Amino acid sequence: MNKPVISEGGFLIASPSWMRARTAFTHEYFEDVNYVVCKSQAEGYRERGLNVWECPDSAQGNLCRVRNWILDNTKIKNVLIIDDDFSALGFYDGHIKLKFSSAEAIEVIESYFDLANQLGVKFWGVNCSSDKGVYSEHKPFSFNNYIGGPFQAFINCPLRYDEALPLKEDYDMTLQVMNRYRKALRVNHLHYMVKQHTNKGGCASYRTVKKEQEQFKLLEKKWGSKIVRTDSRDRKGQVKETLYDINPIIKIPIAGI
Repeated sequence: MNKPVISEGGFLIASPSWMRARTAFTHEYFEDVNYVVCKSQAEGYRERGLNVWECPDSAQGNLCRVRNWILDNTKIKNVLIIDDDFSALGFYDGHIKLKFSSAEAIEVIESYFDLANQLGVKFWGVNCSSDKGVYSEHKPFSFNNYIGGPFQAFINCPLRYDEALPLKEDYDMTLQVMNRYRKALRVNHLHYMVKQHTNKGGCASYRTVKKEQEQFKLLEKKWGSKIVRTDSRDRKGQVKETLYDINPIIKIPIAGI
């Protein structure tokens, strides 16, 4: 398939996938997801009857490069890029964790594309944690927070991922958007559910602590140590010993929620 399938909500759902012909499962939740797969691996995905949006082999091997290929090769205004191990869009009702059905999720995402358009936002996403302790009932939306790579939505956004930062691409994209547009919509009362680091293939095939440290230093060098910081404390607020946290803390110097 050379042309991507458009969802019933009128937006494009693209999922870059590399070496996961047998383990990708986002299609079980989003039937209209387009697995963006390089030519040399495409047949393995097609054998499972999956929607394949074939990209050149040269576009793969770097997460940023294939994401840029998606943004460069779509004519659809609203584009959602998600991971290939996405299982659900979730939310809380009080203290009860729930998830939307596939059809409900499409409607919800369509509504937030519409809201983002009305707000003049080029980039939006959802909460990066499903932990109830992270959810703030009094702050369902924010405009200056990090938006995680497993769920990143674009609206005619001309910005592109930095290919030098394939393991910190979501932090960098968030900072790029904030630097240029001064706002990005994060829907804090929703969260994504993904398998992420435990799934073989994809970024996991080249993700190591050493490379994560190198990527952190590059991100810090690009944006400065006042914006990109190490998470030096654990959940109880205690200073960590020698354990390295692969997820940096970003402090965006723009006022607001």
